[in-house]
Amino acid sequence: MFPYHDENATQRSPYVTWALIGLNVLAWLTVQGAGTSPALARSVCNLGLIAGELTGAVPPGTRVELGEGIICLTDPGPQLAHLLTSMFLHGSWLHLLGNMWFLYLFGNNVEDSMGHARFAVFYVVSGLAAALLQVGLDAGAAVPMVGASGAISGVMGGYLLLYPTVRVFTFVPIGFFLMSVALPAWTMLLYWFVLQLLGGVTVVAGAKGGGVAFWAHVGGFVTGLALVKLFARRDYVADHRAHRWRPRQLDRAA
Repeated sequence: MFPYHDENATQRSPYVTWALIGLNVLAWLTVQGAGTSPALARSVCNLGLIAGELTGAVPPGTRVELGEGIICLTDPGPQLAHLLTSMFLHGSWLHLLGNMWFLYLFGNNVEDSMGHARFAVFYVVSGLAAALLQVGLDAGAAVPMVGASGAISGVMGGYLLLYPTVRVFTFVPIGFFLMSVALPAWTMLLYWFVLQLLGGVTVVAGAKGGGVAFWAHVGGFVTGLALVKLFARRDYVADHRAHRWRPRQLDRAA
């Protein structure tokens, strides 16, 4: 399923959401050379999160093959800054565009519920928690991890708790055709979460994950669920709940 629109108007402009999208795109175009070699490999190697570096499980100088003829050498020390820098890097155009679309679609409403500063903190905390869960469950990994999807998963978890019944219009592939279906947010978001959970379980069981950090997605989503009510403004939540359940009034002729 690919969501493309939701029936959820905002009261304020999502400046932080736009800024986050801008920073990710800027990093992709400048630091990562828009995916060209060798800038992409260099950025992933030098700024991506390597679990084994953080935990000390991988010795410094370990050779990690990122592609044909591309070798990354691990650095000494935990490289704590990479917990943050990795959140603004991506591995391909598709990776970047997919993440930014989900952030654009769901971030504006979650930011609206919190205000700009709180949403920025919520986003970063979700991303850090996502990365730490992935590191904790794959502590010896030497392959760098990059992407905003852990933080965006937190945004999606927050959206689920705040707006479970909002209709989300989604493309669903039926054979060679795409059908547009309107679904309540909880249906699409829980479906996505179950896929990530199953993917994480299969990786733990020994199957290859195809380079997807499933547990980062799970960690971010659960963090978003756990923290969204702490970050959301009480007046907004109360007003939204009252508006959502307020019965419609029929206009009457005088």
